[in-house]
Amino acid sequence: MKKLLPSILMLALFEAVAVSLWLTKNNIFYLLNFSYIGLCLSVGLTLFISGRRYARHFTQFAVGTYMLVYLGILSRENMQIEGFWYYLFSGTFEAATIHYAVAKIFGPLLFGRGWCGYACWTAMVLDCLPFKTPAAPRKEKLGALRYVMFGLSLLLVAGLFWGRASHLEEIMFWMFLGGNALYYGAGIFLAYHFQDNRAFCKYLCPVAVFLKPMSYFSLLRVHCDESKCVHCGKCRRVCPMNVEVNKEARSRKNGTECILCYECTRVCPVKALK
Repeated sequence: MKKLLPSILMLALFEAVAVSLWLTKNNIFYLLNFSYIGLCLSVGLTLFISGRRYARHFTQFAVGTYMLVYLGILSRENMQIEGFWYYLFSGTFEAATIHYAVAKIFGPLLFGRGWCGYACWTAMVLDCLPFKTPAAPRKEKLGALRYVMFGLSLLLVAGLFWGRASHLEEIMFWMFLGGNALYYGAGIFLAYHFQDNRAFCKYLCPVAVFLKPMSYFSLLRVHCDESKCVHCGKCRRVCPMNVEVNKEARSRKNGTECILCYECTRVCPVKALK
């Protein structure tokens, strides 16, 4: 029972969010939506605790396809960053604004970049590519492009509002489809160019701008007992995000990039990471 405690707490957390939004918004959709996501995450966590290597990918596809196909395509909700700006400019706390608040703005205080590792529908495809460990050091300067993408997405939606564009909801739906096609295309190209599945996440993804600040203070993080570390470098070689995981300090290099995949803990020969 003790081993299941993290899974139970995860489910309880999302149930609390689900019930709160259901009662606040008087919409049962929020109860079903966050209950489903919480259940997927708790099942994935249980599989991980049981040592199943496919645990993270199960969660990625269970949550990612739900958000992409059901919420995005069938329900015609733009769950990309442009959807967040759209609802923000509309002054409405719905759909993408709630999603971003829970998963990408305030949620990282609890689970860091867990969204990137366990729920992102772009990463769920990119993680299936053959370059699971980076072939070369991270191109630090290219990370600035994420801020450019962030600014362009804001300006694009702001321009639609300032220009009083008609049929905004229809435009946002087609932007969601086009945006996803662009992300997948760019992500696959960058993965093969840099031989790194997560190159898109490191250099182009605008969502990281939201995720990074709160992730610094994340309650859930990989810890390193530096007194045990033998500095073999295995953990850093397998890290898909080039995090300096063999340091305990929050200020470690690329510390806010950790997606909590825990590959580093699997290869540590002295169990210094947990």
